[in-house]
Amino acid sequence: MHRRHFLASSGAVTLTIPGFLSACAKAGLAADLATAPPDDPFREWFGIDEATVRAVLTELGAGGAQLGDLYFQHTRTTSVKLEDGIIGEANSSIAQGVGLRVVIGDQTGYAFTEDLTLESMKKAARTAAAIARGGAPKLAPDQLQWPEIARRDLYSLNVPWSQVGIAEKLPKIQQLEALAKAKDPAVDKVSVSWWDSEERVMVATLDGKVYREVRPNTRLWCTVVAKKGAQTRSNGANLAGRKGFDFYTDEQLETLATQAVDRTMRLFEARRPPAGEMPVILAAGASGILLHEAVGHGLEADFNRKGTSIYADKMGQKVSADFVTVVDSGLEPGERGALSFDDEGNPCQRTVLVENGKLASYMHDAISAKHYGVSPTGSGRRQSFKHVPMPRMRCTYMEDGPHTREEIITSVDKGIIAETFTNGQVQIGAGDFTFYIKNGWLVEGGKITAPISDVNIIGNGPEALANITMAANDAHLDTGGWTCGKNGQGVPVSQGLPTVLVSKLNVGGVDA
Repeated sequence: MHRRHFLASSGAVTLTIPGFLSACAKAGLAADLATAPPDDPFREWFGIDEATVRAVLTELGAGGAQLGDLYFQHTRTTSVKLEDGIIGEANSSIAQGVGLRVVIGDQTGYAFTEDLTLESMKKAARTAAAIARGGAPKLAPDQLQWPEIARRDLYSLNVPWSQVGIAEKLPKIQQLEALAKAKDPAVDKVSVSWWDSEERVMVATLDGKVYREVRPNTRLWCTVVAKKGAQTRSNGANLAGRKGFDFYTDEQLETLATQAVDRTMRLFEARRPPAGEMPVILAAGASGILLHEAVGHGLEADFNRKGTSIYADKMGQKVSADFVTVVDSGLEPGERGALSFDDEGNPCQRTVLVENGKLASYMHDAISAKHYGVSPTGSGRRQSFKHVPMPRMRCTYMEDGPHTREEIITSVDKGIIAETFTNGQVQIGAGDFTFYIKNGWLVEGGKITAPISDVNIIGNGPEALANITMAANDAHLDTGGWTCGKNGQGVPVSQGLPTVLVSKLNVGGVDA
């Protein structure tokens, strides 16, 4: 069983430029990071054509294989940070390479290389094949489906990020800073962090399929520090998604500045609620982090295949109220967790995990799907070409319930609303969790009476799911830039929730 720590992603992005790029720079290929790469950089820059891919796949399957794939990746990233009106950091970087995987039974052979020459890739393929061996050699097909490009318009951009220069981004960053500073005279400092990424991926499998697409991503974070007398408070807000430059409209920047300042100023009036077991209302949107961490990970098929998840023997059984339906989908347009196909080349889909209160499915990669005798759900994900894929969440959310937010609040005599979360701990096997609430509200006599902060909620994910007694009709995905960590790998995800009432959770407030 694994104990995990999670944190909403807001820190610096660290990518290293591989050594082989120095040769590209001499050829003028990496001289200007603002120049758009070709649609297929693997072919144009490194000569990776169908014959090359077939040769590497043949080497990969030489020791026998049930599954095998090549995962090519070229990622161009830009980050900018403004603090105290000064641009303190502005970075552009490139990471690229290929990961090679072969699977035989429970053996997985994996190798990667940043050198995309045929000799280097064949050497890496032999390394992976040597780790997992058994059965007759598996050769690549005479003809690959080259390339089968996934086009679902989940995240197509008017202008690629590689064609948007720093000079165009700076006015947006400065505008957000000015908007936040103007919101309240108590605002002392504003920090703005900008990040965008353009990731080109090509997956080639031993059964002859080749998929290729461009995956954009961006995040804009606003952090506010405010002072009132001797008191200092800090909070923030962010926007993220597989969006383009036109995502950051004046209206979006205004909303982001308002959220960051309002969340900060509310902390001056906030207090801690009484401690003890009580009803907890999970606010719509951002509270989906609790669903993701305390429930979603337990429904990833690898944990169930190994018997470490509490849900391992509950397929088809009742796990929540009839009105509860939980979904993990890769098909939410523009969302941070959206994917046309997963990192194994399997088409993504909308996977219903809990349907009308009953456990209906796990999230499967190719390995777990084979074990359970089902089709992959398009949930095989990896952080980069340096990592093996495994079952992961994409956009995880609960659908609308039959109630309203007002009905839920009115039903609570003494409890709290959990609105924004910053960090916590989850034990994946049993689902025990502790979450830290940054912003929330006290509910007394069916009414919201005061803001709260610095509150922990403590419970068990499966029990909390079973104790949902009301759910509103206001479900939506949170706009924040969440990154999910698992086994040392981080991937972008989305999550959401309607307003939900959990009948009882332990609240770490103050003693009466």
